[in-house]
Amino acid sequence: MARHLITSALPYINGIKHLGNMVGSMLPADVYARYLRQTGHDVLYICATDEHGTPAELAAKEAGLPVDTFCSEQHLAQKAIYDGFALRFDYFGRSSSAENRDLTQHFARRLQANGFIEERAIRQVYSLADERFLPDRYIVGTCPHCGYDKARGDQCENCTRVLDPTDLIDPRSAISGSSALEVRETKHLFLLQSKLAGEVEAWIDEVGGEWPTLASSIARKWLTEGLQDRAITRDLEWGVPVPADTWPELAADGKVFYVWFDAPIEYIGSTKEWADAAPDGETRDWKSWWYEADDVRYTEFMAKDNVPFHTVMFPATQLGTREPWKKVDYVKAFNWLTYYGGKFSTSQRRGIFTDAALDLLPADYWRYFLIANAPESDDTSFTWEVFSSSVNKDLADTLGNFVNRVLSFSRKRFGDDVPAGSAAGEAEAKLGEQIAGLLAEYEGHLDTLQFRKAAAALRALWSAGNSYLEEKAPWMEIKTDPDGAALTLRTAMNLIHLYAVVSEPFIPSSSAAMRSAFALPDDNRTWVSQDEAKSLSFLAPGIPFTVPPVLFAKITDEDLEAYRERFGGNPDTAE
Repeated sequence: MARHLITSALPYINGIKHLGNMVGSMLPADVYARYLRQTGHDVLYICATDEHGTPAELAAKEAGLPVDTFCSEQHLAQKAIYDGFALRFDYFGRSSSAENRDLTQHFARRLQANGFIEERAIRQVYSLADERFLPDRYIVGTCPHCGYDKARGDQCENCTRVLDPTDLIDPRSAISGSSALEVRETKHLFLLQSKLAGEVEAWIDEVGGEWPTLASSIARKWLTEGLQDRAITRDLEWGVPVPADTWPELAADGKVFYVWFDAPIEYIGSTKEWADAAPDGETRDWKSWWYEADDVRYTEFMAKDNVPFHTVMFPATQLGTREPWKKVDYVKAFNWLTYYGGKFSTSQRRGIFTDAALDLLPADYWRYFLIANAPESDDTSFTWEVFSSSVNKDLADTLGNFVNRVLSFSRKRFGDDVPAGSAAGEAEAKLGEQIAGLLAEYEGHLDTLQFRKAAAALRALWSAGNSYLEEKAPWMEIKTDPDGAALTLRTAMNLIHLYAVVSEPFIPSSSAAMRSAFALPDDNRTWVSQDEAKSLSFLAPGIPFTVPPVLFAKITDEDLEAYRERFGGNPDTAE
């Protein structure tokens, strides 16, 4: 059985992330990691804050803090939110760590030794007002491809095209806003991607056929357009320094590595942080996950704008070291979650941000909705109307109401223990077959990372319980056949326990509440086999139970109006 290494795109340090960022990387990775752990796999889920680069410096400047202090505070703030969403990282590191610094410098030295890094004199934008060279993200202007007037010097946020600062129309300094710019000569290191293009293409030919179309098409588009040599150093105060033992002149000039060079290496760096943070008496082997790791299956989660760097630039970096570093096996790429048709944006504060979401409603509401509506094949538009409908119908009515009415009715008529009743009959056998089939479907979609389909199968599992309850109608059955009604309720309670186990990847807190309703001190079940699902007999008669508080409160029309007023969103203009 393969070990599973999972990474999600590193959330950037310059502010709290929005829901689009959550659903495009960390949340589906968490759902997948939870499912694999529950089904007995050895899993390592690694993430970190991405802390270097221009936006970190600009955000720290705006906050009036030293950049290292700003990043430390933001790392803790983001980690608290991810804990609130119940994201179970095995380790959540920092790209500013010593481990990442050492590994990044190692990668650079290896690339240099193998002839894949070249020092070049280039002409770079210099700001007269700021008296410094401007890294590409310190320059903003109009994109020559789509006309977006806030494009950065490295990439247009609107159309995702990779840019050079000199491509921008009407460029200006992001620090001072000054357009008093001139071009001067300076030296930087270039990664010779053009020399590695053939190897990258051969690698994608080998593994990319399994990737979703979104990921493979973006990677191949870059290859078709031709890999260009890219500068991998910048003029910044904050970043992994160029090592003086290899490039003394550039080190003396204070050059640091480009954030997109060191950030993917942080996946490895964060794994080493995890190993270094092992408690006393425990030894963790970080290298076996990344170096000569033939028994590891590596899955990456990211939004589509991150795909080129993970499928082309980072693999080129790994290949160029001539060392056996583990490369990704499967890239799960997502389109964008939009907010009433407009893009969620950290920089423009458009949409719902993760801290506000947790202040508003429990994490499970968001986890379920986001995965059930994950932008897998196309961009998905968030609207409050769709959100409330999903919460009310799926969570409150289909699952929450089933749990409450089964346990409440059974306690009222049979007391606080699971009732015995008669032996299972034809209806229970039919239900068991249905549940086993739906469970197989659910597992299949999670195995293949089809999250919307997995959510639909999970919803169908919940609905099957309601259909069974309506068919058997224990509130009527008890009048003529008390033992039959007890059987119906016992079977329904077994469904509740099954739901608690298999729903955990989606709604972990609610699953724990369902599971804790039953007094099972030795309940260490991690998953339910299809044979067990057929029998629906895990809960024996006589087991005590309690009725948990309401699992999901419905979103009212008044709530909906308050949400629209606070966050914006007009149903008349929704796309």
